[in-house]
Amino acid sequence: MFTGIVETIGTIVSVLHEGSNARIVIKSVIAGELKVDQSVAHNGVCLTVVKVEGDCYEVVAVEETLRRTDIGDWKKGDAVNLERCMKLGDRLDGHIVQGHVDTTAKVLKIEERDGSWNYFFSYDPACGQVTVPKGSICVNGVSLTVVESSHGLFSVTIIPYTYHHTVFHAMCVGDTVNLEFDIIGKYVARMMEK
Repeated sequence: MFTGIVETIGTIVSVLHEGSNARIVIKSVIAGELKVDQSVAHNGVCLTVVKVEGDCYEVVAVEETLRRTDIGDWKKGDAVNLERCMKLGDRLDGHIVQGHVDTTAKVLKIEERDGSWNYFFSYDPACGQVTVPKGSICVNGVSLTVVESSHGLFSVTIIPYTYHHTVFHAMCVGDTVNLEFDIIGKYVARMMEK
């Protein structure tokens, strides 16, 4: 379990495709604090640490993860948001995030707003109407509040701290991002279908 509060940014050192999997090496200031079998969210994708060496660590993404996320597009030098799993007893500063990406989205538009930024995203409407204004959404591992919402579209506002301390500052129109819809919202949507 995660909170969607990004701890630091890591850099992709290498991506090696092995059969239907991808073995990824990430350089990060938290690498020395990690251990094998620990869960870390990478742009919102929960991956298990399989090796730690110096200031780098390694994870493996399986076929299902590659299919649902943007990991297949990652390359050497890319920056990724990192968050270690939450500890029981800590404050929950964001919202409940599982690290199980539901789908990807495209950045449609970015508006600079004199001290903040509005980001507009589109996703496959077949996912259903799972965003609501003032509801929670996790974009590339960042817990955010939905501003506007319609079928297959939503927007968020990014404050300067989030902009500068996550990969949002490097996002461009057309980029693909990982989405995890709010777990409570998903259960409500499923119950409403019945």
